[in-house]
Amino acid sequence: MVTRISSAKALQRPMGPWETLMPMSGAPPAIGRRVIVTGLAGSGKSTLSIALAAKTGLPLIHLDLHYWKPGWVAPSEAEWREKQRAVLAGDAWIADGNYHETLDLRLERADTVAFLDLPWWRCSFRALLRGFRMPGELPEGCHYSRWQRLRDEWRLAVRIWRQNRSQPELEREIISQHGSHVALHVLSSTREVRQLLAVVDANRAAPNPHSPWRDPRCSRPGHSDELYEDPDPPVTPR
Repeated sequence: MVTRISSAKALQRPMGPWETLMPMSGAPPAIGRRVIVTGLAGSGKSTLSIALAAKTGLPLIHLDLHYWKPGWVAPSEAEWREKQRAVLAGDAWIADGNYHETLDLRLERADTVAFLDLPWWRCSFRALLRGFRMPGELPEGCHYSRWQRLRDEWRLAVRIWRQNRSQPELEREIISQHGSHVALHVLSSTREVRQLLAVVDANRAAPNPHSPWRDPRCSRPGHSDELYEDPDPPVTPR
């Protein structure tokens, strides 16, 4: 089922688990040029971000790769905010990551938010499975053994269980306060994620002059069902 809602103000009311936010008929495309992809760890943020980047040609920014200093040293909040201002200074990007402490900063620049609101148990299970797979890319100066990967992902699975209510509620509140201007897509199942990707495909194929990525430089072929599989993000926060 698809429920059409126009803005982030929709987060101020309770939402059923089936709801997804889609563009109104005749409105600009579902995805703009500055896109935030957020949600619980293990919800599929990186996988959806990769699929959206492949379909739109928008530059993809994995926030985890920019967060860590060499040796897995975490920056101060001031340093992290300054780093994000530089990373997100461009006119077009997809930002993959759920650093809710600085979500307000990303919302200032964004025109679209994809909020993955999948069941916590599915996210936790995916984290357990991810423990057996090494990330494809690591932050500069950071090293990761297979044992560290397994340990961190299994710890993450427990954290997801503990934070399954508090973190999504906090993100909803931040989006309500700072994201009234964005096109918001709340996706609560894999089927709804694929529906969003299908809408992106349809908008790209249609002769829509309002599309923000009709420019040939922002166009790549993609296939919704093939591009959205089980998530495997590049880095696990430690």
